[in-house]
Amino acid sequence: MKFIVSIDLMDLSFNPNSKKYERISWSFKEKKPLKFDFLLAWHHTGAEESTMMSYFSNYQIQEHQPKIALSTVTELQCPVLQSSALRGAPEAACSAPELLDWLGAVFSHAELNNEPNNFISTYCCPQPSTVLAKAYLCTITGFILPEKICLLLEQLCRYFDEPKLAPWVTLSVQGFADSPVSWRENEHGFRKGGEHLYNFVIFNNQDYWLQMAVGANDDCPP
Repeated sequence: MKFIVSIDLMDLSFNPNSKKYERISWSFKEKKPLKFDFLLAWHHTGAEESTMMSYFSNYQIQEHQPKIALSTVTELQCPVLQSSALRGAPEAACSAPELLDWLGAVFSHAELNNEPNNFISTYCCPQPSTVLAKAYLCTITGFILPEKICLLLEQLCRYFDEPKLAPWVTLSVQGFADSPVSWRENEHGFRKGGEHLYNFVIFNNQDYWLQMAVGANDDCPP
């Protein structure tokens, strides 16, 4: 059993001198003391870092930077895609759901050859497919602001400003599995899954796919 308590912090009547504020503060402190960690992010707008940190001087606070991992995958079996064939085409192109499964296998460093003696994974690349001599994988782990994600997406779109051999590139964004909220700022059913992610596929003709995934206990994406 759990209870969901919603407090509108933007309510004009909710200020430190109001009875509503005093009542809520008393409830949290006396009736149900709560203590938990927050993960915060803010924009650097020119203010000194010491000034920002002073807001949290009464708490234990640590600064974290996103972790960046770069890797190169050679001889990668890759599905063939056509930007106009979202559902795939027989013997011509793979579908968007097949691509999403393949990306999950690549991110997990799973084998894609479905060898009979492999008891960990029997997954194989969807057909039709092609073998890439080299593919680059960049993983950024941390609390990434939407503005930074938009910047990454813009840079990927500019990748095809000059002719490239690559037919498409992709950007996948996965939310924290234990995030309290998911799509539409509603409660996240992380105890029964934790899925909430989206994926952009940008083609060399500037067409793109947008894929979204959500757990069975969560609301659908907007």
